[in-house]
Amino acid sequence: MAQNAGKVVVVGGGPAGMMAGFLLARAGVETVVLEKHGDFLRDFRGDTVHPSTLELFRELGLIDGLLARPHDAVSTLSGRVAGKVVRIADFARLPVQSKFIALMPQWDFLDFVADEARKLPAFFLRLGAEARGVTFDPAGRVDGVTLADGAHIPARLVIAADGRRSVMRGAAALPLQDLGAPMDVFWFRVPKQPGDNRTTGVFEAGRIMAIIDRGDYWQAAYVFPKGEAEAVRRRGLPAFREEIARLAPELAPGIADVQDWDQVKLLTVSLDRLTRWHCPGMLAIGDAAHAMSPIGGVGINLAVQDAVATANILAATLAAGGDPDPLLAQVQQRRMFPTRVIQRIQKMAHDNIIGALLRPEARLERPQLALRLLDRYPLLQGIPARVLGLGVRREHIRSPEVG
Repeated sequence: MAQNAGKVVVVGGGPAGMMAGFLLARAGVETVVLEKHGDFLRDFRGDTVHPSTLELFRELGLIDGLLARPHDAVSTLSGRVAGKVVRIADFARLPVQSKFIALMPQWDFLDFVADEARKLPAFFLRLGAEARGVTFDPAGRVDGVTLADGAHIPARLVIAADGRRSVMRGAAALPLQDLGAPMDVFWFRVPKQPGDNRTTGVFEAGRIMAIIDRGDYWQAAYVFPKGEAEAVRRRGLPAFREEIARLAPELAPGIADVQDWDQVKLLTVSLDRLTRWHCPGMLAIGDAAHAMSPIGGVGINLAVQDAVATANILAATLAAGGDPDPLLAQVQQRRMFPTRVIQRIQKMAHDNIIGALLRPEARLERPQLALRLLDRYPLLQGIPARVLGLGVRREHIRSPEVG
């Protein structure tokens, strides 16, 4: 197949895929996004839209529309460590207009991007379209996507944005490096009364939780050593509820609502990355290229940054009918450095904090020195705020826009 034939096919309607589809279509590139589900309404997905992402929407002139969607603005991050509340990050110190994290259900974020993208004549979104593999031309170049219903969609370029268990990267035999993670997570929701946002983390010897305030319910993450999900289940739901209420008393009034293990979803934590993100005719971005740990809630934002870099580098060539293949390595070169830096930070947190706290012999009598310093000297809170809020090698919108 000729390399300028067909549409760009984006597999996966998550943050990376939807943002890439929107930006490419904005540049006049015919783009179809394939999403295997019938809508975006799924729970227990990342909900933290960081300042780096908010600023991209500001550059696009879409920030007011995005923030009209339901969200809570969180300008500081705190945690409860050994029973003491410590402030960790202060986003008011950032040198941008968006000095907060927007806690926004991911379905609202994706619906907003989809609504804006549908205004573009070059954009197509196919819901309920499950990609199962790729096809190759006689020269070995990826030239299309096969669907679960047997259909084939020809593509001038396939963008694999189908998440941490990417079918596309496997079909193209892209090499994956597993960095390891010491924990898994149970996600569940607990009803609450609306009030001021009280999102926090809880760190005790042998026990870690993250608690996200969603207004009328808590989204809670119970962290435990990797592979011990069945051991937790065997102790029974009453013991689980009792432990949650003891660890996070704010959840105690509603924890009885958790009546069945079906309400408790297992997230198998991965930390990995492709060593090569591309092959002729295909590029992987977002979680398909690098699965991030939940630490810091940075996954959505790195995925969006990948999409922006992809459009910045490829859109003009694609719009002109050129060959994208020589440019695919540039996307990886642009995005590999921030990926490595953030994953290195997450790996250090896994090994020195999470893994250490989850060991049976763990002891935690007071917050670690670094946390005590952050809490005592507010100026230092700008450092984690900058890393979490703006990331490394922040992208800006440089892809073209057709009139």
